[in-house]
Amino acid sequence: MNTHYAWLITLLCGLCLLAQPQIAVAGGLNVLDGLTRSVSINRGEKSEGVITLQNSQNEPQEVKVFLTDYQRFANGVSDYSDAGNSPRSNAAWITFTPHQCTVPAKATVTIYYTIQIPQASELAGTYWSVLMVEPIAKGSLEPPTAEKDKVKLGINTIMRYAVQMITNIGETGKRSIKFSKRQLVVQDKQRFYQIDIDNTGEHVLTPTLWLELYTTDGASLGRFTGNRWRIYPSGSAHFQIDLSTIPAGVYNGLLVADNGDEYIFGTQVKLEVK
Repeated sequence: MNTHYAWLITLLCGLCLLAQPQIAVAGGLNVLDGLTRSVSINRGEKSEGVITLQNSQNEPQEVKVFLTDYQRFANGVSDYSDAGNSPRSNAAWITFTPHQCTVPAKATVTIYYTIQIPQASELAGTYWSVLMVEPIAKGSLEPPTAEKDKVKLGINTIMRYAVQMITNIGETGKRSIKFSKRQLVVQDKQRFYQIDIDNTGEHVLTPTLWLELYTTDGASLGRFTGNRWRIYPSGSAHFQIDLSTIPAGVYNGLLVADNGDEYIFGTQVKLEVK
């Protein structure tokens, strides 16, 4: 019997779509100042910035850096595709250095990037990609040593940091959403109003969802606030509002997606709580 090798690499992609922590940490490698770089810039202009990597371990860490496109949907699927494939990718506008580096023990290394916006009149709204920062594990290209007539399985876990690179073309771009799916569900003895929202416009939105409920005779039951997500154009997000304290009955309501600026979207709803 021949010796066989099985080699499994597990990729874990860390990505946060909302407010980012000041330091993103996995293992000994840290990405300082969060996982989002967002800038509003006009056509033909240039923006520069840095991403600082910190190694808290006692050994040096090899790192590679590369761009991909990204989209996220309400069903929980995150789509990472080759850079430049998306019609709203800004990957072709981004240059950065270094593409691979060694972060010394207890030290930092800076990734420098430049975003050059083309002078194209048709550009409007938000364009984005993600800059992947991937530690290279020692021996990751070497299969595990196998004994004769036995199969060995090697598992190597790789943490990737996905730094969102967002460019807004000034204040241009249509803002619009669609409340695509709404349902009242019970989970673990709690009642939630679940809503899917599609970004049907050209500009990224980060709405907070809330629901104002009224009895059929007009008495207010108050405002119930849900979660908040960043939604890119052509993407979608899943929201939940906890209504566990609402007694059985029929209610009218106003469902609002508040972007925290002049862009507020609403729709009337009717709920029957059993």
